[in-house]
Amino acid sequence: MKKIWLGVMASVLLSIGSLGFMPTETGAMGVPADVKLTAEQQEEMSILQKEALEQKKEIINKYVEYGIFTEEKGQKIISHIEEHYKKLEQNEFVPKWDHKHKNHKES
Repeated sequence: MKKIWLGVMASVLLSIGSLGFMPTETGAMGVPADVKLTAEQQEEMSILQKEALEQKKEIINKYVEYGIFTEEKGQKIISHIEEHYKKLEQNEFVPKWDHKHKNHKES
């Protein structure tokens, strides 16, 4: 009985502790809805995001080379990360994480 009680108390404390990390502002993930980056900041973010994109592509291509992913799977992943970059670019490099989770049914 003691073990059950301790387990319940531990789960309650952990649940309460995780509430402090939930976003409370109007924007998702703590990003205010009206934030704007300057042209210089956008340029800097563009450079960093392009570097990250290229590195991710390199990693995916290595996975294809090593046989972890098929060529088709690698291209699908690369296409997805390129699409993500385009969305960031459209949003002036301000992350928009407030979308609802969708069940993507692509084959």
